Amino acid sequence: MSAIEFRDVYFRYNEDAPWVLKKFNLKIEENETVAIIGHNGSGKSTIAKLANGLLVPQAGDILINGRKLTASNVWEIRQNIGMVFQNPENQFVGTTVRDDVAFGLENRGIPRKEMIKRIHTSLTQVGMENYQDHEPHNLSGGQKQRVAIASVMATYPEILLLDEATSMLDPRGRKEILSTIHDLQEELEITMVMITHDLHEIILTDRVIVMNQGQIYKDTTVDHLFNDYQGLQSIGLSLPLTVELAIELERHYDYQFTTYPLDNEEFLKALWTSNLKE
Repeated sequence: MSAIEFRDVYFRYNEDAPWVLKKFNLKIEENETVAIIGHNGSGKSTIAKLANGLLVPQAGDILINGRKLTASNVWEIRQNIGMVFQNPENQFVGTTVRDDVAFGLENRGIPRKEMIKRIHTSLTQVGMENYQDHEPHNLSGGQKQRVAIASVMATYPEILLLDEATSMLDPRGRKEILSTIHDLQEELEITMVMITHDLHEIILTDRVIVMNQGQIYKDTTVDHLFNDYQGLQSIGLSLPLTVELAIELERHYDYQFTTYPLDNEEFLKALWTSNLKE
């Protein structure tokens, strides 16, 4: 049984607008970590909002854990889905960081002792344990994003949707948060879907789906994604600097990389293990 399934889904934002998704099909399996990437307007964020019931398709079916998403069960199904948005302020409801993390737990009827434990654990995991009494709206952009992620992860969702969720973090903070989310994903065995246009963020995923004009352009893995780097550039995606450098080394210095590196650490490792073309 798939965790998320789209069957011949059609969606557009109004009758006069073009279709954002047209006869769209997608399956994401349980416990899978998937990145959905693409340029602005490619339909990737629409997929996340449809999966969470925030948008309703004009045609087709969306199934969550085998259950068709409908108006009558959307609130029930949404209890098992956590979603972190690009703008964390859209999620704040509490007057303090502690209250904000507690809100989702209270709605789910989590016992107080367990709730206190989860609040502390989730805030510690994102490096915000010392900000429990702060007002969320007075935090920096990166701190707000960390609190939003902690609030969602504290509910132990079966499915986690990250819609450009690390966009307000610096590179170091982004790497730390993604590593934390990945560790928690493995510990809790949840399905994770990352919506992003930043190709650096896909390094920890099992599968990469490239969107272009509302359709799946490519369904692949990180190791094979950049084999078609010219195709990615043609649909408006910018390559990571390390990938561009590796490509230039292949062109001018006869290096041959098995896979293209996504960050500096990977690049150095790949450089030592790459072969000279014969």
